[in-house]
Amino acid sequence: MHTEARIPELEVGYDVPALPGMREDEIQTPCLILDLDALEANIRKMGEFARANGMRHRAHGKMHKSVDVLKLQQELGGACGVCCQKVSEAEVFARGGIKDILISNEVRDPAKIDRLARLPRYGARIIVCLDDVTNVAELSAAAQRHGTQLDCFVEIDCGAGRCGVKTTPEVVAIAKAVDAAPNLRFAGLQAYQGAMQHIDGYEERRAKLDSSFAQVRDAVEALKGEGLEPELVSGGGTGSYYFESASGLYNELQCGSYAFMDADYGRVRDRDGKRLDAGEWRNALFLLTSVMSHAKPDKAICDAGLKAQSVDSGLPVVYGRDDVTYIKCTDEHGVIDDPQGKLKINDKLRLVPGHCDPTCNVHDWYVGVRNGKVEALWPVSARGKAY
Repeated sequence: MHTEARIPELEVGYDVPALPGMREDEIQTPCLILDLDALEANIRKMGEFARANGMRHRAHGKMHKSVDVLKLQQELGGACGVCCQKVSEAEVFARGGIKDILISNEVRDPAKIDRLARLPRYGARIIVCLDDVTNVAELSAAAQRHGTQLDCFVEIDCGAGRCGVKTTPEVVAIAKAVDAAPNLRFAGLQAYQGAMQHIDGYEERRAKLDSSFAQVRDAVEALKGEGLEPELVSGGGTGSYYFESASGLYNELQCGSYAFMDADYGRVRDRDGKRLDAGEWRNALFLLTSVMSHAKPDKAICDAGLKAQSVDSGLPVVYGRDDVTYIKCTDEHGVIDDPQGKLKINDKLRLVPGHCDPTCNVHDWYVGVRNGKVEALWPVSARGKAY
């Protein structure tokens, strides 16, 4: 399986937080660790679901930003390729050998369009989203200049309120323009409903998708009427993938956070009312932190503060313990409520981040752990690739 160590000559503490063979309690903190058993189980489970329901799964790379994790998703879960949000992310995955890449976003800056048009030279299928007919000529000119082909999705705003067109006539107009443009190919629809992914209740999430599905259905039928039946209708996230799979409309999923899970997604409930991190998925990503001070008898201070994580979706949760609580953070410090004074200096704690995506983006390495031992060291390959 895909767990080979990387760059073993580097020195712990200077270049990397750990090396294969070390114990978990020897890892330098704060750093990201991956429970490899949990990660592999999550990946296999999503792969089995996708295959059983006749769906492609295009894993979302913006979550982990790691070529190694994506290759594991392909190897164990049958992922067909990757979603990226930025051209610079796509460049990293293309250089890493990934052959089916979707930039699930619009690209409008001329320099970025030029870089985008070069990407098929890596031997990869490149798909990009459009929500403006004037973008068609921009993309076509760049693809002609570099002698490449770009596949295109028309993006529908089906509830997120960000990018995407709202009406079927707009979808058809852009698709027809793409179909007529040199070096472009109309490949389908981007229809991701991001606004409902973190609604706690299962039925509430389902209700939010009803209008989205109506939009997508109308667009598909109109495109068929123009002889432009979409090859792919892509969308679905960790909080909704079962709805898209049962809709009869979608044939590609874009789930990302399922592989790692975070505290915010963990609060979401499945159809049986269970938390996602206690039912469907296991926590696989942790921010490992060490206690550095206990000068206050009821408060421990750890070394994982704001610079080691994102708290936009809430504070991290101390994994596997109900006797201590992470209650506050500043730049370099985390405050842990320890009313019974159980924590000791240099004790290590696994924290479940509130939001995995931006937390991963501030780290250089994933340390893969199995049975208390470091097994793998993977770079966060696309760290900081935001342009």
